[in-house]
Amino acid sequence: MPGQVEQIAERIRELREIAGISLESLAKGIRLSADTYRGYESGEVDIPIGVLYEVAGFFKIELTELLTGEAPRLHKYCLVRRDRGVEVERRSPYRYQSLAYNFIHKKAEPFMVTVEPGPADREVSLNSHPGQEFNYVLEGKLMLVIDGTELVLEEGDSVFFDSGAGHGMKALGGGRARFLAIIL
Repeated sequence: MPGQVEQIAERIRELREIAGISLESLAKGIRLSADTYRGYESGEVDIPIGVLYEVAGFFKIELTELLTGEAPRLHKYCLVRRDRGVEVERRSPYRYQSLAYNFIHKKAEPFMVTVEPGPADREVSLNSHPGQEFNYVLEGKLMLVIDGTELVLEEGDSVFFDSGAGHGMKALGGGRARFLAIIL
């Protein structure tokens, strides 16, 4: 059975083909080069969550459908117990857990994000996506880079930013960091 990245890439390719849209047209529609997008759709390159969010918007579907292959069903509320959100295994050292995966017509995407510690000299990998993002640090110490500016956040700190700016993070202090990320 293919891994999660390959399954998501397959769903995107099938959506694109069913819609009769060329790879180049979709790439242009989400502001990526065709070569970059081709790597994502092949399943050989991990797809940043921001790109998945854009693809879902392009096809006017819920992000959950790309992540799980199932449409969200709940209208009044979606209860997610501790550590029971849908796991979104992204690139190392990040792990995302969708906290409203089964709620339909969301106006925001909340995630619990865990950043595992790594080498102190590890470079921060940047990504961007349309909209805005709110991050609230629950555990650990985190360096967040936004458009070249380095911010150090500790437990209880929060930041709200234009997520169209290149951003990325890494855990500091030798331990993992966990934060609530809300993408609007």
